[in-house]
Amino acid sequence: MLVEDVEKRGVVDTDEQGKVGYVVEHEKTKQTKPTRTIGKLSVNKRGFGFVRVEGSPEEIFIAPKSMKTALHGDIVEVVPFARPTRKRKAQDDDRIEGEITRIVERTRTTLVGTLEQNARFSFVIPDDERFTRDIYIAREDLKGARHGQKVVAQLLAWEDEQQNPEGAVVEVLGDSSDPRIEVLSVARSFELPMQFPKAVEQEAAQLGETIPLNEIKRRLDLRETVCFTIDPENAKDFDDAISFEQLADGNIRLGVHIADVSHYVREGSALDREAFARGTSVYMVNEVIPMLPEHLSNNLCSLKPNLDRLTYSVLVDANSNGTINGYTIRKTVIHSKRRFSYEEVQKILESGSGEFGHVLLPLLKFTQVLLKRRRRDGSIDFETGEATFRFDEHGFPSQIIKKERLEAHRLVEECMLLANKIIAQHVGKVKKDDQARPFIYRVHDAPDPSRLADLANFVRQFGFLLDAKHAVSSNALQRLLDQVRGSEVENFINEVALRSMAKAVYSEKNIGHYGLAFTYYTHFTSPIRRYPDLVVHRLLNEYDVGISSERQQELANRLPMIARQSSDRERLAAEAERESIKVMQVEYMKRHVGDEFEGVIGGVTQYGLFVEINDLLVEGLIHVRDLSDDYYLYDEKQYVLRGRSRGKSFRLGDKVTVKVVSVSPEKREIDFAIVK
Repeated sequence: MLVEDVEKRGVVDTDEQGKVGYVVEHEKTKQTKPTRTIGKLSVNKRGFGFVRVEGSPEEIFIAPKSMKTALHGDIVEVVPFARPTRKRKAQDDDRIEGEITRIVERTRTTLVGTLEQNARFSFVIPDDERFTRDIYIAREDLKGARHGQKVVAQLLAWEDEQQNPEGAVVEVLGDSSDPRIEVLSVARSFELPMQFPKAVEQEAAQLGETIPLNEIKRRLDLRETVCFTIDPENAKDFDDAISFEQLADGNIRLGVHIADVSHYVREGSALDREAFARGTSVYMVNEVIPMLPEHLSNNLCSLKPNLDRLTYSVLVDANSNGTINGYTIRKTVIHSKRRFSYEEVQKILESGSGEFGHVLLPLLKFTQVLLKRRRRDGSIDFETGEATFRFDEHGFPSQIIKKERLEAHRLVEECMLLANKIIAQHVGKVKKDDQARPFIYRVHDAPDPSRLADLANFVRQFGFLLDAKHAVSSNALQRLLDQVRGSEVENFINEVALRSMAKAVYSEKNIGHYGLAFTYYTHFTSPIRRYPDLVVHRLLNEYDVGISSERQQELANRLPMIARQSSDRERLAAEAERESIKVMQVEYMKRHVGDEFEGVIGGVTQYGLFVEINDLLVEGLIHVRDLSDDYYLYDEKQYVLRGRSRGKSFRLGDKVTVKVVSVSPEKREIDFAIVK
């Protein structure tokens, strides 16, 4: 049958280039329509990809041969292949497969990579392995770059999939062997803005440091109240302060005072537009990429000690049992009496004495009551490992330290959680007949039951129990985490449990926060570094002074877009931060090739074992090809590699001694070998 015949019958459709695609029939209209659809392409480093279509739960698999000239992140047009009509077997792959027919939008115009040169030509090998093609660079487009340097390359037109894409060097970052350049490369590869536009810097510079007297008079004056900040030792921006008072009636008053960034960054200004675009500050290993210019983030808005600062405060009255009797939300002015580090506060809490100990010790007791109540209500308390670094005089990592979660951290966390919860309730909890007010919530959906079932099966092999037959409550998950606390597998069971959860995001729709077991929750406490917090401050003020129905409608239209952008930027920042940590871990391990370490198997795959070194949180791979004492088979249900002849097995949680065999800074990979 000719194409023209089946086209007339509505079986296929032909596009402008003469390419043929299948046609589906709509039940209600009986009209036919090509199955071409538009979506975002995500590419795996092995060369295949998936196109996710917004609003659809399914993804379309794209084989390397069907990729055309599309690159990771592109918006593409895709045509699904016809599904077979035969009845599938249970083990058959039921995914949709298709091919890309058009690049709708090239979302990435630059790539970061290492310049390679030979006698005839130059090319850039992208750092991101999801970009599977090298980029050819003409001699006249090198911009002085030399072999082995990290560069930023601008992609030029690429139409022929049989040829590699062409590009031009637009920035030379430096020597690829320098870990500081590698971290800069991570920032560039995620297209993080390293400088502020001139208009933004100028707008920030015009903001004066003196607080007008009439502004102080409009606010609740708390400058005589004893308040202080508690932050990491190397912090430069302090956006939250705490006060704690014993009241005459025996109750207490907790004050959470947050930098009033909204006073300086007005909606629609150049500062506001840039903060929205950035979404969040990004904390790379050795550098902060701030959301706001330094004049604001480290000066005007930072709650430095012994200076008057404008704040938005939540004053909470409660009894010793943690029951909230009432609260006040006001714009305030404070005068911080002390800048504490977490370690300084911890010493006071442990010794029972020290500067402001008469405030810190009863505050600790109160926050412990809050934590106990929160845990009782079902809040989940994940204990995940986090690495920090010490550097030598040349900027190379000299030590990896596993961060310890101190009582001082928990003290601050409980204060901030309570403030965020009260703010969300204040706006979101309306009377039955009242109209809900537009707002941004921090929400966390309940986990997918199938993922919890997988988690239950996973932890059972270690002797732990999670009942996943019915809806799993957050209390049940917390009981599991309590079971594993202190065990050798605590770290990676926490990680696996965390990956089983949905991701917390920002949303204009309140569905509650599953992980915290809060019906209402938002982010209010970090407006220097998070755009949603800044918006929450503005909304609080608008609802306090009065708002028109037209303005409410405008907010209802804008907040979904702000929530999506903030969630996207948060996700990207987290990926960049993780990648920068990996850079420094690899750099550190370069000095330890041949050394032996104790570790735990944290991942088992058909191609090898992932081992995490105790205390360093450094992960490396033992390739199955290097397990030369037997032929190993992979049991995917039990996450076990088992020797066919001798029966020796490697499973999750096993303790092993490994030797560092090789380190690849280019791929950011570490290879281990089993010692015993």
